[in-house]
Amino acid sequence: MSAVTGSPPIARPAAPPLRRLAPLFILGLLALLPLATSLGLPSHWLTLVTRAMIFAVAALSLDLILGVGGLVSFGHAAFIGIGAYGAGILITEGQTELLVALPLILIVCAVFAAVTGYVSLRTRGVAFIMITLAFGQMAYYLAQALSAYGGDDGLTLYEKSTFLGREIFSNRTGFYYIALGTLAVCYWLARRLVASRFGRVLRAARENSVRVTVTGYDVDRVRLGAYVISGMMAGLSGFLLANQTDFVSPAFMSWQRSGELIFMVVLGGVGSLYGAIVGAIALLAVEDVLSGLTQNWKAIFGPLIVLFVLFTRGGIAGLMAKLRGSRDG
Repeated sequence: MSAVTGSPPIARPAAPPLRRLAPLFILGLLALLPLATSLGLPSHWLTLVTRAMIFAVAALSLDLILGVGGLVSFGHAAFIGIGAYGAGILITEGQTELLVALPLILIVCAVFAAVTGYVSLRTRGVAFIMITLAFGQMAYYLAQALSAYGGDDGLTLYEKSTFLGREIFSNRTGFYYIALGTLAVCYWLARRLVASRFGRVLRAARENSVRVTVTGYDVDRVRLGAYVISGMMAGLSGFLLANQTDFVSPAFMSWQRSGELIFMVVLGGVGSLYGAIVGAIALLAVEDVLSGLTQNWKAIFGPLIVLFVLFTRGGIAGLMAKLRGSRDG
């Protein structure tokens, strides 16, 4: 065979970007965790990571408006509380069917997000942060006033939600995979949304809303749509949280919980989406490890978070991208 002289070299296919590979790798590792517990990993990690994945759904929903839309909400935990209380109240009243409860909860979250978002989005910057905080605290104090459902003491649940009469949340491993599947679907939906025209407008509005408005797009409507979708996703995480803990409390929607969600997003990498998943898991894992070492674990945990954020640009997602870039180089 004779070689063809002067032919251009065959181009090597480009490596898939990290933002595509990393989520698949993370979800794949999570899928193997139950197997690892059967081989000797402490069994409480299954419960811990289930909880982390539930909060990862909430952190992902916040990253959708914070990282992509540039909207810093300090009352986002209100949606977790609405989802949790929705599940708790319906279960207490005898309605455990998921196909009835979950649509009702998502509708309530959407209405709350539409009303509060319409008001909040009339402001910008610090004013937006403060008004979302005010709405979050309003939901918090409303939950405290629900004396028929535990008030400040919270509400203990003696049943879980069911699916067509089947107790799908009673098995710990089964619940784990339900949480994992929910997280995977939410991530896929968020990624598709960001890649769509809607997402591109939302991201462009974060950079220069005036220019986007001049091109003919209604920026406020796009932001409100993102806020409503984000609130519904966080409400879904609240529904799962209530079924995992068998308990709901006003603390679910406190401003401290909203701050934790922001920590998760910043720790993972603002705007990366999959970073919110990593940040939630990392935050709860470090909390669990440190709390097992000392009662004063928060005195260690706080400075660690501050130092990590200061010395790693882009959070864990940014660090992973930097390490991959240096390896390729």
